[in-house]
Amino acid sequence: MDWKVSTLAERPGMVERVVGMADSWPEFVTRDPVGWAHFPRIATELPQYVLFAEDERGEVVANACSVPFALAAEGRGELPDRGWDEVLLWAFTDLRRGVRPDTVSAISVSVAPHAQGLGLSAVMLAAMRDNARALGFREVVAPVRPSAKHLEPRTPMAEYARRVRPDGLPHDPWLRVHVRAGGTVHAVAPASMTVSGSLEQWRDWTGLPFDTAGDIEVPGALVPVRCEPERGYAVYVEPNVWLRHAL
Repeated sequence: MDWKVSTLAERPGMVERVVGMADSWPEFVTRDPVGWAHFPRIATELPQYVLFAEDERGEVVANACSVPFALAAEGRGELPDRGWDEVLLWAFTDLRRGVRPDTVSAISVSVAPHAQGLGLSAVMLAAMRDNARALGFREVVAPVRPSAKHLEPRTPMAEYARRVRPDGLPHDPWLRVHVRAGGTVHAVAPASMTVSGSLEQWRDWTGLPFDTAGDIEVPGALVPVRCEPERGYAVYVEPNVWLRHAL
């Protein structure tokens, strides 16, 4: 199937349909405070870094967001352990201060639930790479959330990220898409996203009781959530995997 891929800078009138597209992110992931504060800004302040795909009927079936930032800025130089959260903070700090960016970071690739399994994630990743190249960048990095890691939340991320198939490609499907597109696994970001909340909030987000002290396995979580009933809160610290794409 042929998909029409555009940027919001090219078609700003599509913003509501793009940001309003249905997705399949777990509810608790959307409660990361850094993402809550900054992710919506990408569409309005950096529309040239927001891509979307339409099917033959003009329905938005996928979107991809990225941000530019200065990796070579003083005090940086290395991809951060705080992954997704940190790169969002760097990008919007640089934008506010007028710092010239030298790198693009992927932030999300989302496919509408009814269009999953059609290869759209690879289409959007390729479009993101092409878009960054057209904007003059030489590298795209990505704090990747491996798509099958939630099936084994107690496996250390470093061990999981190293796992390969007999053909040498990554075991994980989403890591495999990145490597096939030309990306290389660089490092684990051990604290890429942090979500904390009261026990009542976690019950609302997950439908689980959250009444037992210790590590709680939550559907969709890449690692267990730490539950502290006596203190009234639970915390999720998600590791991601940094991939680098030379353009």
